[in-house]
Amino acid sequence: MAALALAVLVALITIVSVAIFWGHYWWFPVDISTHGAAMDHQFNLTLIICGVVFIASQLGLAWFVWKYRDRGDGRKAAYYHGNNALEATWTTAAAIVFIGLNLLGYRIWAQTRFTGPSPGALRIEVWAEQFQWYFRYPGPDGEFGPSHPEKMNDAIGNYLGLDREHDQASKDDIVTATLGIPANREVELILRSKDVDHSFYCRELRVHQDVVPGMEIPVHFTTTDEALKHGEGGTPGRYEIVCTQLCGLGHYKMRAFLQVMPEQEFEKWLQQQAAMQ
Repeated sequence: MAALALAVLVALITIVSVAIFWGHYWWFPVDISTHGAAMDHQFNLTLIICGVVFIASQLGLAWFVWKYRDRGDGRKAAYYHGNNALEATWTTAAAIVFIGLNLLGYRIWAQTRFTGPSPGALRIEVWAEQFQWYFRYPGPDGEFGPSHPEKMNDAIGNYLGLDREHDQASKDDIVTATLGIPANREVELILRSKDVDHSFYCRELRVHQDVVPGMEIPVHFTTTDEALKHGEGGTPGRYEIVCTQLCGLGHYKMRAFLQVMPEQEFEKWLQQQAAMQ
């Protein structure tokens, strides 16, 4: 009876696990980017393939628990030497499946990391530090001014070490605590860190990228009209940005917000931010 109970338990765990995913409980949030559908498709394909393997292996485990249970007839356990051909077949099949999935995923990854944005994309620097996000926009000159580490001083609000008095390109730079972007326009984020490793993550954007000190890491994407229809806390276009890399004691509170706006509204917002510098 113990073997039967264990076999039934394994089967039930398998059925409940599959039902949770099949029913889309705790499923993806809304997709607001043009590349999101491809990423979701890749995830679903991987989930289905791994799910088939999971179901087969778990139900096989339940069957073996029942078939080779102790029957109380005094039989001794026998050692099975295995089957090299079967092992080679499984290993080869697994390698083909996972290498294939990796190649498909690489293509999607490369579209946002390695192909580069199109001309006219909005360039924004994303700066991470313990435990805050800052976003820098170039002014009318379209150029980012240099950052001087020795001038970085959060106490006086010079978070990025800008020398607006002497660096011409820095005079019109705009630094904000909210990542405001226009819908339906390509955006290039240039990720930088002031101190330790961080990780930029906005789940609705389907963008997740580590931020490494000493490196400038570009990521580009385009939001869709869906971004204007949804939002956190009932605020249209507002989505949470978090750090997913454990970066210190205050890691849990390192968050900011993405605000997606129509083009004209974004231009007005940017002008307001410029007036506050």
